Amino acid sequence: MQSPISPCNELVVVWDPEVGRQNPCENKQLKLARSVTRGMIDRDMKPSANERKEIQKILKYPPTRNLSGEERQLLWKFRFSLMSERRALTKFLRCVDWSDAQEAKQAVDLMRRWAKIDIADALELLSPLFESEEVRAYAVTVLERAEDEELHCYLLQLVQALRFERSDKSRLAFFLVLRAVQNFDLASFLRWYITVELSDPSYAKRFYSIYEIFEDSMMKITVNGREDCVGEKMWQSLVRQTELTAQLCTIMRDVKNVRGSTQKKIDKLRQLLSGLLSELTYFDEPIPLPLDPTILITGIIPGESSIFKSALHPLRLTFRTGGGAKCKVIFKKGDDLRQDQLVVQLVSLMDRLLKSVNLDLHLTPYRVLATAQDEGLVEFIPSKSLAQVLSEHKTIVGYLQQFHPDEAGPFGISATCLETFVKSCAGYCVIMYILGVGDRHLDNLLLRDDGRLFHVDFGFILGRDPKPFPPPMKLCKEMVEAMGGAESQHYGRFKSYCCEAYNILRKSSNLILNLFHLMAGANIPDIASDPEKGILKLQEKFRLDLDDEEAVQFFQSLINDSVSALFPQMVETIHRWAQYWR
Repeated sequence: MQSPISPCNELVVVWDPEVGRQNPCENKQLKLARSVTRGMIDRDMKPSANERKEIQKILKYPPTRNLSGEERQLLWKFRFSLMSERRALTKFLRCVDWSDAQEAKQAVDLMRRWAKIDIADALELLSPLFESEEVRAYAVTVLERAEDEELHCYLLQLVQALRFERSDKSRLAFFLVLRAVQNFDLASFLRWYITVELSDPSYAKRFYSIYEIFEDSMMKITVNGREDCVGEKMWQSLVRQTELTAQLCTIMRDVKNVRGSTQKKIDKLRQLLSGLLSELTYFDEPIPLPLDPTILITGIIPGESSIFKSALHPLRLTFRTGGGAKCKVIFKKGDDLRQDQLVVQLVSLMDRLLKSVNLDLHLTPYRVLATAQDEGLVEFIPSKSLAQVLSEHKTIVGYLQQFHPDEAGPFGISATCLETFVKSCAGYCVIMYILGVGDRHLDNLLLRDDGRLFHVDFGFILGRDPKPFPPPMKLCKEMVEAMGGAESQHYGRFKSYCCEAYNILRKSSNLILNLFHLMAGANIPDIASDPEKGILKLQEKFRLDLDDEEAVQFFQSLINDSVSALFPQMVETIHRWAQYWR
């Protein structure tokens, strides 16, 4: 008789028909635990001390954290006692089996009686995780409480959230249109955000449908019930913004065809504006500036318009405004500005969050607006790159002495100017670290004459960097030297501002993570490649496992490591970090 044991080490694969199937006993138990009759028993149940501790731990989870089966069952079991806890609603709704009609009905009934949630949590309910129309409609009722200014902060993400709706004519779509027709600024930005999405073949039909609803609603606007074409005039003023950008694209094409130096291209630009396209020097009617619709522009000043010396030859245009002032704008064609637009929007939001607790770090959240997938407008801020500052003045202090000399002040400049510089360095170091902005060099760090430093060009975010061995903190040697070196009191204040700002922003981590999650389908390069991985990278930067004191120690060590990297050391990694800035 042959032995059943094989003489050689052979791996035998045996097919198990039960793998992947639900355990009928467990499934039955789960159904009984969540049945309607069981709800009568659960209504009066209170968690024990250990269960309360476990629930509080779950409620502190970031929105990216998936709940285990035991955690989901725990929240369901004590759902009635959690109804007064605002933070618990989004976690509870994740526990629901939405394919079970009875369970879904129970959940929706409870949701409507739950304590009112914050707007940050409402944004989470609009993410792709929640498909229930009732849940998404509930999130919109929470957003209805937001003031226009706050709504504008999230408008970019709310337009992206339209991708996750189950129908073109969703509650969210009608809400955005309704608020936009009541506020011209919101109307201008909503129209541009929708326009950019019209070129996405996967969702073009949906956004065309919403665009038509929006246009129809704008046309019906009246004042005091009088039909005097107010809405039509407002809509036409927005359409003229698109006509203007189309003409700017034509100019760029003609200018690019000019062979020779940048000066020859500038001459061609001014010649076009003074000749064939002279209607651009004085508009028939004022046009709301797309970057800031509160500003009405009346024409381009040819003699004050120019072209940047770079591969894409962006235009720098000076517009007259209705009030007799001037504003400068950069127009780019051939560059996807949607990632820059997102980063600057988040800088602006973080600036708002810091100021809400009286910490003004003198940030410069300049405006960026993508007007198509490969074109857009950027607000021009008078400034010089650190590379130019150091080339012309040797040091940052030497540059600032030109504008704010003070013999009695630190390093011969006014104390106010130096404090502005220190604060802005701290603000951008923290925000650039959180967003994982890469490819930092002395040409994309700009300095204003009042001491405010700011960053531009955000082609690499969420930890991506074209250079090897990037330092953890984007802090260059010249910045530290301008504060008096790593031992100075000014540098000490810089570290203090960094740690304070980091802890303030950590408290709003859920809001920032939810905004990023809504951008998952937005075709933004560094998010689209792997949205889940990107948002986890962002979450890691907040170090939510640490308390405030531990977070201060962590951030100080980050700064210390980065500063050590800037000065001569005999450590290989530090040497590589020092090379990063060269």
